[in-house]
Amino acid sequence: MKSILVTGCNRGIGLEFIRQLIALNKPPQHVLATVRQPEKAKDLQELARSNKSIRILKIDLKDLESYKGFSKEVEGIVGEDGLNVLVNNAGISSKFSRLQYVKAEQLEEHFLVNTIAPAMLTKALLPLIKAAATRSTSTPGASKGVVVNMSSILGSISSNTTGGLYPYRASKSALNAFTRSLSLEVKDDGIIALSLHPGWVKTDMGGPKAPLSAEESVSKILTTLASLEEKHNGQFIQYDGQEIPW
Repeated sequence: MKSILVTGCNRGIGLEFIRQLIALNKPPQHVLATVRQPEKAKDLQELARSNKSIRILKIDLKDLESYKGFSKEVEGIVGEDGLNVLVNNAGISSKFSRLQYVKAEQLEEHFLVNTIAPAMLTKALLPLIKAAATRSTSTPGASKGVVVNMSSILGSISSNTTGGLYPYRASKSALNAFTRSLSLEVKDDGIIALSLHPGWVKTDMGGPKAPLSAEESVSKILTTLASLEEKHNGQFIQYDGQEIPW
């Protein structure tokens, strides 16, 4: 792949994505890392200073009106080659398990960040992904065009045996539904769209008890990304490529 854009790169999985992408034997020509406040993303800035392929792009994902201008900024970087891979990684999670504690504002914010933002950002950048897919002579995969929506096993309806976490579960289930519909729309363009569960990872969101480190999760995600084929379009998989029930 010549280019990849990852959202939510100030810390955790997003930041680790950037670290490992530039360390690949054949790193992408353009590694686009988005953050809401670049001035506070010190670790990301340090990486960018030592690697010219990294471009830090500012975007507030809650500001949906800014997406059109943002897509133009991305186009100015990738040019006619387009964008090969979009990783909608940014997300939020609340810890409220009981319905009696859930507020409408929490549901609204979770759907905005976890569902609406990835959907609308994909819409804004899809012409660039299609351009990359059209120019590539590769079979469907990361060298052509891929949309990865970072979901969660907690968004699986059939695997939900404990309940709770209403805002997070519902927003990720909705993201999965979006992914499935998107996969059908872009299939004929040779683009793969999938939902991906990164595992339970030691991050600010996952907490210290999580069994996976960000390094291990991202390493396996990149291996999975490199091995994507047409059959993966529309799937819900985890970091190691294993399929997850919807």
